[in-house]
Formats: sequence, C-alpha cells, structure tokens
Amino acid sequence: MDLMRSLPIGLYLEQPRTWLHRLDPRTKLVWLMTFLIAPILANNPWRLGLVGLLIFITLTARIPLRVWKQQMGLLLLFCVVLFVMTLVAPDGLVLDHQPRLPAEDVAIAQPYEYVMWQFNFIKVTRLKLDLGIRLSSQIFTLLYSTNLYLLTTASEEITAGLEYIFAPLKRFKLPVTETLLTLTLSLRFIPLVLEEIQNLIRSVRTRAINWKKLGLKQGFQLWLMVSEKLLENLLMRAEQISTAMDIRGFTTPSRHQVQWHQLRLHIWDWIFLFCLVPFWYCRILFGMRLL
Repeated sequence: MDLMRSLPIGLYLEQPRTWLHRLDPRTKLVWLMTFLIAPILANNPWRLGLVGLLIFITLTARIPLRVWKQQMGLLLLFCVVLFVMTLVAPDGLVLDHQPRLPAEDVAIAQPYEYVMWQFNFIKVTRLKLDLGIRLSSQIFTLLYSTNLYLLTTASEEITAGLEYIFAPLKRFKLPVTETLLTLTLSLRFIPLVLEEIQNLIRSVRTRAINWKKLGLKQGFQLWLMVSEKLLENLLMRAEQISTAMDIRGFTTPSRHQVQWHQLRLHIWDWIFLFCLVPFWYCRILFGMRLL
C-alpha cells in the first residue's frame, strides 16, 4: 500500500503543470475564499452551479485522471451517499393539515405538495430534498475547492501570498512571518507523516501477525505500540527539521530574511480577478436564498 499515491489529499502536484499552477497564489487564494463564502445563504441552483464549476475547472486544467479520480471521485461518492441518506431519513415533521379548498377545487388549483414521492415507508419531501442538496453540495464545495488549491499551489507560494495579504498586520507587531513559516512547515510535514505511517504498516504486514489468535485486547495493545512508535518517529523528524533550521540561521525574521516566492500578476491573473465582479453580481442577483 502506497499512501503517497492512494491518499494524495493535501499534497502538491508538481507534474504536469496546468494553467492553475501558473496563476498567482494571491489570485487563487481570492477565488478559494470566494468558493468558501459563496454557498452561504445561497439557493440550491447556485450551490449545484458551484459544484459544476469546480468539476469544469478540474477537467479544463487537465489534471491527471489518477489524481482527481481518487479525490473528486471519492468525495462525489460520499456526497451522493449523504444525499440519498438524507432523502431516506425522516425529516422530523408531522404535517396533518386540512385543505382550504374543496376536493374538486384542489385538483384544479394544484396546490403546493409537501410530499413529492412515496414508496412504502420511503417518503421524499421537499424539506429533505432541499436539505440533501444543501448539505451534500456544500460539503463538496468546501472540501474540494480547498483540496484543489493545495493540489495546484506549492507551500512556498501559499506562504508568499499569505504574507503579502497579512503584511499590514506587522504594524501591530504580530508575528506574521513566524506564523506563516509554521504553516509552511506543516504543509511540508504532511508527506513525512504519510511516509512514517506507510513504513509502520508495512513493518506490521511483513511480520504476518495472526490477528485472530491475538484477540481484541492484545491487538489493541499492538496498535497502541505502533501509535507510540509513530509519535516517536514524528517527534524525531520535527527535531531534525528544527536543528537544520537553527544551523541555517532561522532564528528571527530580522536576521534571516526569507524569500518565499516571487509574486507577479500576469494578464490571466487580472482576467480572473475581474471575473469576480460578474460572479458576485450574479450571486447577489440570482443566487440569494429566500428565507
């Protein structure tokens, strides 16, 4: 089992370089915040439109099939299962009302129907349909937009973009550079964590342990020992990184000026930033949810 390939969530895709890779990290960060904020108080067609837009961006960027199949495919499957479970589960409302019109007038007027479809004990109502679309689409948008940003943006570019945005906070003597350096190390530490987990799982599998003979108690003790070894290895990796940084002079920002990435807005960055204006105009005009 190769966790670096089977669990690529949060990892940076170095090759091939798509048009998303070439965009400025500040542009991608602004669009990421747009995808995170746009579903708030939005109607269902707009939420489904955001899902379609993310899928369209993934396909046009020509991200390899092995990457988005494991990420977007599994996430789509989870959202579909969540949508179906929401439709099947009871909505908690018991409606028993008397129509205001006679029976012959009800058939002509075609009033609002709360129950849309029913088969035996399965009842699909408008409330469950609305809740299922909102829940599944929002989970997909929040998770996949963030993962797509991490997939096409290196940790150094993320740090450079965030440092540029939060630069005014330095006037209030806030440790912006130190905080962003910690963020960069955290993103760089994800592959190390997966590598340590992968090595420990392989070491357990090569010993051909008979789990049925161990029993529940001894099996739990064995995995507890593996977890302790994992924590020990991760702490050792963290100590090695801190020692290497200390040797190279990473003490204070004044003594070691860190050049993360050269930021430069190109023509496509300005085009995508300009597209935010019609996007939010349509969001306010057509995507607002009626309360």
